[in-house]
Amino acid sequence: MARVSACSDTPKRILIVDDEPVNLHLFRQILKDRYQLLFAGDGEEAIGAATEHKPDLILLDVEMPNFNGFDVCQHLKQDNETRSIPIIFVTARREEQDEAKGFDVGAVDYIHKPISGPIVLRRINTQLSLVAAKELESSQRSAIQMLGEAGHYHDSDTGIHIWRMAAYARTLAEALGWPSSEASILELAAPMHDTGKIGIPDTILRAPRALTAKEWEIMKRHTQIGFEILSKSDSPIFRVAAEVALCHHERWDGTGYPIGLSEDYIPESARIVAIADVFDALTTKRPYKEPWDVERAFGEILGAAGSHFDPAFIKRFMEIRGRILEVKKMWDQIEAKQKEMRPDPLHWLSTNNQKTG
Repeated sequence: MARVSACSDTPKRILIVDDEPVNLHLFRQILKDRYQLLFAGDGEEAIGAATEHKPDLILLDVEMPNFNGFDVCQHLKQDNETRSIPIIFVTARREEQDEAKGFDVGAVDYIHKPISGPIVLRRINTQLSLVAAKELESSQRSAIQMLGEAGHYHDSDTGIHIWRMAAYARTLAEALGWPSSEASILELAAPMHDTGKIGIPDTILRAPRALTAKEWEIMKRHTQIGFEILSKSDSPIFRVAAEVALCHHERWDGTGYPIGLSEDYIPESARIVAIADVFDALTTKRPYKEPWDVERAFGEILGAAGSHFDPAFIKRFMEIRGRILEVKKMWDQIEAKQKEMRPDPLHWLSTNNQKTG
């Protein structure tokens, strides 16, 4: 059974695995004042401790009898309950092929014996900081998903619209020369473009007819409501989302809303999302219309160049129509499977971070 040494001033828990008691004692002296420690003297004990206690990090000796560190690491990475725990190998081996094998089976770092206290502390701090950053990113992505879906809570017929149009937006942004990092931010911001619809009555959002003039004025307010909500964050993603929420209904010729911006005064992010949003709306079923075929939709988009849309952006959009159709096909397939197993679009976006086409 793993031995636990509690430390009340920090919740971070580290599992130390080594078959030499003197090494366990040395790690204890280095780490006892900063972390909650667990100890295991062999590979089998290590797997049991990791499964039971879910430590925040594992320091794992490579050279142990019967079940060595590579075996232990491989086993833990194959188990969904323990695969996300970062593992740092501790070894006297310095051969390049040994380190390569360790990284291949899932380790995040190496510490060489004889161990140095300052080096151990820095390596652990680096890995725990990376974990904290990932947890923060996960929380932010959860907020994005909730806000994106909230904007369409009363609009049940849009389905996976927000995720598909976000993929269109990223594809067009990259085709326009945006750096991949900025295109990724836009892709995450775009799903929140209609967040402000949570302030619009569902009788208007679900109306299976053209809106009255009074209803239309109420509907227009969703851009400002969304901006007011999203602009409260200083995060780059939410700043772009606020910009898009406010301006995605502006038109190139200045006849849009809510401000009446025209041409280059409209942020590029909003010009891109406007194209993606309208193309997806045209090609999907809505309460008031059947889906258009893609040729008709492309024709409509092209015809609005210079009035509704930035003509240069439309030119590029038409040039990459093949890539746009590939994105559509992929998300149409995901949508078709929704009834069987609901997809997690943001997880897909984060784990498939490559250009389409």
